Amino acid sequence: MAQWCQLQMLDSKYLEQVDQLYDDSFPMDIRQYLSRWIESIDWDTVAVQDSLATIRFHDLLAQLDDQHSRFALESNFLQQHNFRKIKRNLQDRFQEDPVTMAMIISRNLKEEQKILVCAKEAEQEGEGAVSAMVVEKQKLDNKVKELKDKVQFMDQMLKNLEDLQDEYDFKMNTLKNQNELNGMSAKELEKEKFNTTRMCIELKQKRHEVVSFLSELLNLTQSLIQDLINEELPEWKQRQQIACIGGPPNACVDQLQNWFTAVAESLQQVRQHLNKMLELEQKFTYENDPISQKKSHLENRALDLLKNLLSSSLVVERQPCMPTHPQRPLVLKTGVQFTVKLRFLVKLHEFNYQLKVKAVFDKDVTEKKGFRKFNILGTNTKVMNMEESNGSLAAEFRHLQLKEQKLAGNRTNEGPLIVTEELHSLSFESELHLNQSGSPGLHIKVEAMALPLVVISNVCQLPSGWASILWYNMLTTEPRNLKFFLSPPSAKWSQLSEVLSWQFSSVTKRGLNQEQLNMLADKLLGAKAQRNPDGTIPWTKFCKQSANEKSFPFWLWIEGILDLIKRHLLSLWNDGCIMGFISKEREKALLSNKCPGTFLLRFSESSKEGAITFTWIEHDVHDKPVYHSVEPYTKKELSAVSLPDIIRTYKVMAVENIPENPLRFLYPDVPKDKAFGKYYPKPSETPEPMDTDVQEVHGYMKTELISVSEVHPSRLQDNMMPMSPDDYKVLERIMSSEFQGEN
Repeated sequence: MAQWCQLQMLDSKYLEQVDQLYDDSFPMDIRQYLSRWIESIDWDTVAVQDSLATIRFHDLLAQLDDQHSRFALESNFLQQHNFRKIKRNLQDRFQEDPVTMAMIISRNLKEEQKILVCAKEAEQEGEGAVSAMVVEKQKLDNKVKELKDKVQFMDQMLKNLEDLQDEYDFKMNTLKNQNELNGMSAKELEKEKFNTTRMCIELKQKRHEVVSFLSELLNLTQSLIQDLINEELPEWKQRQQIACIGGPPNACVDQLQNWFTAVAESLQQVRQHLNKMLELEQKFTYENDPISQKKSHLENRALDLLKNLLSSSLVVERQPCMPTHPQRPLVLKTGVQFTVKLRFLVKLHEFNYQLKVKAVFDKDVTEKKGFRKFNILGTNTKVMNMEESNGSLAAEFRHLQLKEQKLAGNRTNEGPLIVTEELHSLSFESELHLNQSGSPGLHIKVEAMALPLVVISNVCQLPSGWASILWYNMLTTEPRNLKFFLSPPSAKWSQLSEVLSWQFSSVTKRGLNQEQLNMLADKLLGAKAQRNPDGTIPWTKFCKQSANEKSFPFWLWIEGILDLIKRHLLSLWNDGCIMGFISKEREKALLSNKCPGTFLLRFSESSKEGAITFTWIEHDVHDKPVYHSVEPYTKKELSAVSLPDIIRTYKVMAVENIPENPLRFLYPDVPKDKAFGKYYPKPSETPEPMDTDVQEVHGYMKTELISVSEVHPSRLQDNMMPMSPDDYKVLERIMSSEFQGEN
């Protein structure tokens, strides 16, 4: 695989390193569009030879001119402008010093190789599956290259066949005319007949070779199409499913498009080869001619292969999503606009503006009773055209929305599923018409289907709707299984744990570590979770609540914590200050051998809306550990005072009624101010003398809001739960009044 193609398949952190290599002195546009030519040159040698550097510099300018001409054929005015500007800049900078340009290219290629090596080493350490995927992609690249080479060789074979046939026709006509006009001796006539007979035998042999080679070429094409449609395309769709629910991003659609396009181009050339063979057949026919015998079969086979490829080329590049909730695709709210983007994987210029795509909701849904029905509002048809950014053939729907069809009279046929478990389909249809001179026209139907959707009518249903999307895409790859939740399968903990971690890593910089996942496993599977990590969790346990249960569903608890992190704790979570998910028993075990004042932050298990608390350790008079936990802080309290500020100013009213801050070290042993110092409010500037005078005149001194808990001596031995934040405020006002001047 070409080096530039390998780089484009890397994760974003490596692509950022590549981006830093290129600037205005040598733009990335050149690297992108001239990648094959650039990688075919030994730039190390060029960089040390002035004359060779001059030659390669002018070769580069010629390559830019060729690319500019291609943009002109595509009517790509923007890139025409960019490449004219790039060429002028290169001439200004390197016309007199082409060696410098060669050195820049040589350096960049070496740095790219280093980035690839680093990426491969990371794969070998923990991503062996990705490494194996790269190997498979390399095999497919080689197969595509082999197909292209065979097509070019076929061109040459047909040219040679045509030349030989023209020469044979000329010889035959010459022999006939000479014999009729001048007469020939028997010896001369016998010699010429022998030569033409030998040429005829050679011609027939060439025809057999051409037909046989074309048949082999179609065999290779068929194998490639099977690989693309049966393996690569489903794998890409599976990766897209995973990306939709927070997994690794799926950025391989460009590579998929390159493969589809290369095969389609080859098939188009094969059809041209067949036309040429028919022309040759008409000029010269004989008994048992392989072209005459095989032409219909070869034509039909090439056409069927092209139809098969094109009919599978329409894909949903970006799944339906409300712009207001970009990280929650596939959950749509009635009356709210959503977007969806399609791509046609065969990028041929003749298809530009030829595909008109129509969006259809719940097509072919057989189950009608009790299921809600919707109409699509907005422009539901789009014409696909070449995008300027990457040249792909795409169509984006930006202003679609759904409206429920209200049933006349009282609705008595309630559905078997609740709203957030009811799956719907969004499909896209188009027809492709393609005519080619001398060949049968193409008229095929193409279709693509989005992943199943959940349609909600109120934003409060969004968490439950997202839970359904997580469960479905975690457990199935069937795009049309809309009855999935009539009997939803259970999930293994090994599956669910990964998806839960993705929910955090997709909106923050940290997923869940093994310690945190162990606590969640205990919560879902019970105490035996550690001995049975692949225990199964039913859907009802994950996101349902039975009538006789007082607790809330597991997922809604996780959702509340995610929202709490996004709104108030993002930096603390990203920096690893929050332990988060830990049981009370494990909490005590971790703190038991720590010095007094060591504390940790964990999420409350009793708050559906999401809350955080901290627990610290002290020792009683007998040197036994005593654990104290503050009443959890919810979004309401954290909206008023940040958690770092609460930790900084937190006080406990001891026996002597002297407030003290018991928090000294963030677990395991990080001094509190070192861990949270950068989050503290910046101290206000020292007031000018005039400001001090004003304060004294009004009789007030500056006060500070602090959190205070009261501890009665009888409770020092308990796992005490301090007073609520509302009680704290009362105590704060009392304490603050003691330090205020008279009004």
